[in-house]
Amino acid sequence: MTSTITDRPRPELRELRAEVRRFLAGAVEAGVFTPRVNSWLTGWDESFSRTLAERGWVGMTIPAEFGGHDRGYLERFAVTEELLAAGAPIAAHWIADRQIAPSILKYGTEEQKRRYLPRIASGAYYFGLGMSEPDSGSDLASVRTRATEVDGGWELTGTKVWTSGAHRAHALVVLARTATDPDDRHAGLSQFVVELDNPRVQVRPITSMNGEHHFNEVVLDEAFVPDGGVLGTIGDGWKQVTSELAFERSGPERLLSTYPLLQELVAATGRGSVPADARVGRLVARTAALHRMSADVAETLAQGDSASSEAAVVKLLGTRHEGDIADVADALAGGLPPDREPWLQEHVRASLLEMPGFTLRGGSNEVLRGIVARQIGVRR
Repeated sequence: MTSTITDRPRPELRELRAEVRRFLAGAVEAGVFTPRVNSWLTGWDESFSRTLAERGWVGMTIPAEFGGHDRGYLERFAVTEELLAAGAPIAAHWIADRQIAPSILKYGTEEQKRRYLPRIASGAYYFGLGMSEPDSGSDLASVRTRATEVDGGWELTGTKVWTSGAHRAHALVVLARTATDPDDRHAGLSQFVVELDNPRVQVRPITSMNGEHHFNEVVLDEAFVPDGGVLGTIGDGWKQVTSELAFERSGPERLLSTYPLLQELVAATGRGSVPADARVGRLVARTAALHRMSADVAETLAQGDSASSEAAVVKLLGTRHEGDIADVADALAGGLPPDREPWLQEHVRASLLEMPGFTLRGGSNEVLRGIVARQIGVRR
């Protein structure tokens, strides 16, 4: 990141950023990876994830007793910003490190912590999220996957969709309905850890329009999960999942998915390959403002406080910003001859293809506006 506003009172964060930048610059120069947009979702490289773990940059906030590194959320924030800004391939460990580890720490049993957290911190164990379902959009309260109690555990039946990385992951955290309350759709939901070597789980690929495969449909057909696979408390699934969504919605990936494109656009403007345009300056300024907002949420979470409405604002504004970067870059560079700024044009093409998903994943903008209106009193 070119802006390190949150680091000014904290020289240790500046030093950490500098260390990560040197590592990433060396990795790019050595051909370890080629920067790409949307790298946290589409850049799957298990070897790179393990390398990051060896340097202590995966599982940073996991306590040392569970194989982690006892570092703070702001340190993790600094590292993840640099990885995203560089377009590094971090999809393999991303969901496990961002969302599943904090959830297991908060709600998991001692056995779950000792089973999963060291594996996550090693950069070699990967999770997916079993939330969205067919015909449900972003309405998690309409979940129809059902968990039925049986001897020694639960049987899960239903279908999850848009499940990133499920074809490569080791486990999913699945939101399922364990009871029905006609007066409260949010009641009766529970979370389960479903390991994907389960013979009653089928993963079906969903291929994107650009030919890439990172989404999946996951079908659970009376998949047995032992009692030890219950995450948290039966019936508290809605409270748990909304708490977890603060980690999903507020992170720097919600504003930096197309940051490598913005960097290329600024560089091309400086070289005179594309015309100087005030819109580019506005995008740079907005990136700095959103960086500050996302960092504020990270500080709130670090203190153990709730930040669900603030996270919704960051996600709402950040994902629109990512799309604006693609639109402005396309307007300024889309008509260049193929031999001029080819890397910029490649980033533009990739960003435009990925852009429709920016405002949908993690909750659509319509859902987020409702959250903001209810929780912080915004009236439209």
